[in-house]
Amino acid sequence: MAEPIRNKRPDLTAPTPQNTPATNAPISSHAQQPGVASIKEEDMDRATAAAIFVQNPKLVQMIQGRLGSLIGRSSGYIESLPPAVRRRVAGLRAIQQEHSKLEDEFQKEVLELEKKYFGKFTPLYEKRAAIVNGKTEPTEEEVKAGDSEDGQLHAEGGADANNQQQSENTEDVAGIPEFWLSAMKNQTTLAEMITDRDEAALKHLTDVRMEYLDKPGFRLIFEFTENEYFSNKIITKTYFYQNESGYGGDFIYDHAEGDKIEWHAGKDLTVRIEAKKQRNKNTNQTRIVKKTVPTESFFNFFSPPQAPSDDDDADDDDAVRDIEDRLELDYQLGEDIKEKLIPRAIDWFTGEALAFEEDFDEDDLDAEDFDDDDEDEDDMSEDHDEEEESDEEDESGKPKQEAAECKQS
Repeated sequence: MAEPIRNKRPDLTAPTPQNTPATNAPISSHAQQPGVASIKEEDMDRATAAAIFVQNPKLVQMIQGRLGSLIGRSSGYIESLPPAVRRRVAGLRAIQQEHSKLEDEFQKEVLELEKKYFGKFTPLYEKRAAIVNGKTEPTEEEVKAGDSEDGQLHAEGGADANNQQQSENTEDVAGIPEFWLSAMKNQTTLAEMITDRDEAALKHLTDVRMEYLDKPGFRLIFEFTENEYFSNKIITKTYFYQNESGYGGDFIYDHAEGDKIEWHAGKDLTVRIEAKKQRNKNTNQTRIVKKTVPTESFFNFFSPPQAPSDDDDADDDDAVRDIEDRLELDYQLGEDIKEKLIPRAIDWFTGEALAFEEDFDEDDLDAEDFDDDDEDEDDMSEDHDEEEESDEEDESGKPKQEAAECKQS
């Protein structure tokens, strides 16, 4: 059973193939309202029906399958209408088809408009990256325009002596250290994915940017300096949409693909080492057995969940819902990086963007009042697990290991 999803946002539903119809939903009619007699009959039969279903779970599955096969079929109401009325309904359908074509054109033009202005945004992003990484300095005009009204960002303290001392203390600092890590930690959905172990690697993150694909979709690009954790200089994640638009002309998210991270030996942040002491029943000898198990990490973001295939167990509703929830969360994370983090990175770095979040609470700004729930989990060490004993051994003397399920947070 998969672990519960952290930071799940059920009110934000991503447009996935599982929840977005490509065609109009079937029309059902309730023209004939039930009378008093039929309501009483339903009340009397409800308990009996429930008892039958409890005793026959296969009957429930059969009925569910039957109902699923009826989706999209006519209820018979339209066919029962007079010919003149059916003719008018057909005419309205034709008008709706024209409307759907215009919706599709609208979405495509919106995408082209986004790409057009993205081309204008790109030089600003490049200038931002140059300043963040110490390759250039902002002009006096830019500093003056971006300074706060009371001058706190530009000349905090006021005295020339203090400014000179600050300048001497920071003259060796290039750019804005840990800019992207700080911005991501202020962004609500991303903050809960970042563990203490991740921060050491994310300090080497120098730029986050995106690009549009030739077909509907986009690619997120994370650039790193050389570090002790992995050899990748650039790690990308690409979001693909289906070719066919959904109901209302919206693009339907299909799936995502992430780059494989080339971890250095012993530095994989997506796993942890568990050490357990095992005792042989016959010889009473003990030994330490280590195994690698998946763990929470921001870098799991680059190993996105996959939609259930036709071969998967469709009867396992909990498993299907879990996959759909993970797909929606993964899509929402990508959208937050694309639509929030990248365009307004400086506002997330300073924390100003938090004031515009719908779920924002000013009390959340006082971080000292809260404990980090991840701290205990991330600080799990081998010494902590060594005290656990297991007598399970197979015939070859090797311990039995259960495959751990990787958690996408």
